[in-house]
Amino acid sequence: MPSGGQAVVRALLAAGVDHAFCVPGESFLGLLDALYDAPIRVIATRHEGGAAFMAEAYGKLTRRPAVCMGTRMVGAGNLAIGIHTARQDSSPMLALLGQVATEQRYREAFQEAELAHVFAPVAKWSVEPPRADRLGELVLRAARVAVSGRPGPVVVSLREDLLAEEVPAFEPSPIEPPRPAPPLGQVRQALHDLRAAERPLLLLGGGVLAAHATDAFVRLAHAEEVPVVAAWRRPDVYPNDDALFLGHGGLAAPPSLVKRLRGADLILAVGTRLNEQTTRGYTVPGSQTRLIHVDIAAEDMGGHRQAELAIQSDAAAFAAALRGLIEAEPLEQVRRERRAALNAADRAAFERDTTPGRGRARPGFLDHQALAATLRCTLPPEAIVTTDAGNFGGWPARYLRWRQPGTFLGPTSGAMGYAVPSAIAAKLARPGQPVVALVGDGGFLMTGNELETAVREGLPVVVLVYDNAEYGTIRMHQEREHPGRPIATALGPVDVAALGRALGANGLRVRDEQEFGPALEAALASSLPTVLHLRTDPAQISVASDAG
Repeated sequence: MPSGGQAVVRALLAAGVDHAFCVPGESFLGLLDALYDAPIRVIATRHEGGAAFMAEAYGKLTRRPAVCMGTRMVGAGNLAIGIHTARQDSSPMLALLGQVATEQRYREAFQEAELAHVFAPVAKWSVEPPRADRLGELVLRAARVAVSGRPGPVVVSLREDLLAEEVPAFEPSPIEPPRPAPPLGQVRQALHDLRAAERPLLLLGGGVLAAHATDAFVRLAHAEEVPVVAAWRRPDVYPNDDALFLGHGGLAAPPSLVKRLRGADLILAVGTRLNEQTTRGYTVPGSQTRLIHVDIAAEDMGGHRQAELAIQSDAAAFAAALRGLIEAEPLEQVRRERRAALNAADRAAFERDTTPGRGRARPGFLDHQALAATLRCTLPPEAIVTTDAGNFGGWPARYLRWRQPGTFLGPTSGAMGYAVPSAIAAKLARPGQPVVALVGDGGFLMTGNELETAVREGLPVVVLVYDNAEYGTIRMHQEREHPGRPIATALGPVDVAALGRALGANGLRVRDEQEFGPALEAALASSLPTVLHLRTDPAQISVASDAG
């Protein structure tokens, strides 16, 4: 008879899991042993935080859950930041936590905690199977919850002794996530409202990426001459070089986009939960803007205000239904021409705001705008860019261009330490595509040790470390709120390139902007992971103040 650990693995295979990330622990040895013979690649990481970020990013790119594992409370606690990130980013994830044996429960045993309770407020669902013969059933249910509706992380606490017990054979069928279609009457109303608007916008989020519906929305946007805005940290949802694209919302949004968002008389939001950053602090859509909200999850429709029309639907199914109505009754030519003229002016303003020049970096430092300009002209369209939290990311967000879906990874949770682990996951998910991680010195020193994981697994990622020797975002807030009184934001010097070499990667300090392009090209061509150390100006503190 199979073991409880093997039943867990059968459930994982039914969910399409093919990668698991962990720091191994004695409390889930029965699961590790069951994974030994399974077609699931198990990767040991240097820290559980890195494992959770890798699982989140892998799930976001593949739309299948990946697994992260940690032992009891100490490992589980380290996984928490990645679990929270998966929740805020709507990424499918299975977090499997080793728990103390049944006979030790409720005795405050070594590293014991009520894991299912600890993670209940953070995860989409949290459960601890009570018996070995229910392990497969409940892990399968967890996987189904993780991919259904709005995807998210599910936590399963696995008692050590149950994983070793014999259980009945468990052979579940593969999981197929439901894809609800919209009511046709609501789609007709949406088209009517869209055509009645003078200054409409399409606001597209991660649900469009999850449904693989980018091309469908390109066709819709052009059929109706409606410009497109990407939700925060979803810049790859729509090709940025398309004439109808007006920008990527959020903290680094160009002024032209902010003005256009506030001036819209109708926003058709698809596959987005209208988070704080996308809505400019919950001020968009304003009271003068009609909102049509389409999302796969009913609980996420409306956000900070009620939508005039709320449609629960998979993004691809909605696009197909709307496209059918448009083909039956195309937009009239007069309205098309009027919209086209307005859209051309909006696009011109976007181009003016997002063309990098020279910023305000002082001599001796690398200039953020110049670095962004080099990235923009060097990276191929298929390159996957991962970004960390931090002010350095404002320049890439404003000045880079994403042309293909699935080429951006960034945490809407704002979690530091995300970029390097997510780059590793991206290279595992898409081995044929270049992967470049953008990270500040603060974030790099949190999870940069995962470079050793990249070296060990043969994953040639490129890591650009923007080093201004401070926690720049908090310094910016301090200077705004308490001018001239910075505290706890200065950091000491670190030889990032030498650290990269010590971990087995290539490491190079870029001395001037002319060196950056050739160094980046060499890094992209290398068979080893590469770290490029970029010393940036602490005074060049944000893209908003860097007028050039």
